[in-house]
Amino acid sequence: MTKKATKGILLVQLGTPDSPSTPDVRKYLTEFLMDGRVIDIPYFNRMLLVKGIIAPTRAPKSAKVYKTIWDKETGSPLMYYSVLQAEMLQEQLGEEYHVELAMRYQNPSIEQALKKMEGMFLESIRVIPLFPQYASATTGSVIDKVMELMRKWQYFPEVSFVSNYCDHPLMIDVFADHAKALDLSQYDHFLFSYHGLPVRQLGKVDPSGTLNCPDTGCDSCKAEVNPYCYLSQCYATSRAIIHKLGLQEGSYTICFQSRLGKTPWIQPYTSDALQRLAKEGVKKLLVFSPAFVADCIETLDEIQVEYAHEFKAAGGQEVHLVESLNDDPKWIEALKNLAINNKN
Repeated sequence: MTKKATKGILLVQLGTPDSPSTPDVRKYLTEFLMDGRVIDIPYFNRMLLVKGIIAPTRAPKSAKVYKTIWDKETGSPLMYYSVLQAEMLQEQLGEEYHVELAMRYQNPSIEQALKKMEGMFLESIRVIPLFPQYASATTGSVIDKVMELMRKWQYFPEVSFVSNYCDHPLMIDVFADHAKALDLSQYDHFLFSYHGLPVRQLGKVDPSGTLNCPDTGCDSCKAEVNPYCYLSQCYATSRAIIHKLGLQEGSYTICFQSRLGKTPWIQPYTSDALQRLAKEGVKKLLVFSPAFVADCIETLDEIQVEYAHEFKAAGGQEVHLVESLNDDPKWIEALKNLAINNKN
């Protein structure tokens, strides 16, 4: 007789279009960018910007890119690895646990996943957003959505959230292992490229408004001032990988990609870093993308194709990407640790 699961684990990834078609990509972009935590401007202005300009113009271009990374059998790489991670975690946790996967935007939705879990009368639900570094636009949005939906429940199991795991030892080990597999000695420089955020969103993490965060960050902020600052957590992740690999000062650069619009975003920008390094004579570049736990459009295209082209055009020769966490057993062990130990 199968034992009844008593503990629920909800893994939540950002999301992916249902297909690489322009209508599905437009639908995905619209839902994503209409989130007030992603584009934090008044609703009416956001609606005009997203539905009137961004989604209609970007959807056809993004659809073409998605088609280049879309597998005929497995579909979206992000979905493929996310499903695999959930299945592997379920196997590791055993029948006492029930693991559900949801996407913050599109399918399977958080609402669908929670509906299944509601009917199971679980004793506890542990929500693990699949973003190592906390940001209001990612982890914060997931937590916000879960609380909004669960507010309608007539009973409440014990609910907990993982806010970040930016320097989790097992996660750091995987990034280091994947880098070592490429022979570090052949590279002139190492790039740590994180997803960017508007500078204004950094200050919003401090309700008192007293920290006056600089737009270039502080590598000691996580431990000493504000543990929820996205920028400080990016530094913490980089610092842990750098220490694990024994990289020398001056051999690496921390930068930020995927900016949108004309307002200031966290700097230095990855594009600017690539131009600078090429002019300085760097030829072979190894890029880490530790804001993502699975390879996706931001790694497989933006880094491996777009940035590689920019680097070569500026005089560089090669850009190699460190594989993301994907289905590495050690990463699944890290997820198990987060699920069971209730520790970040």
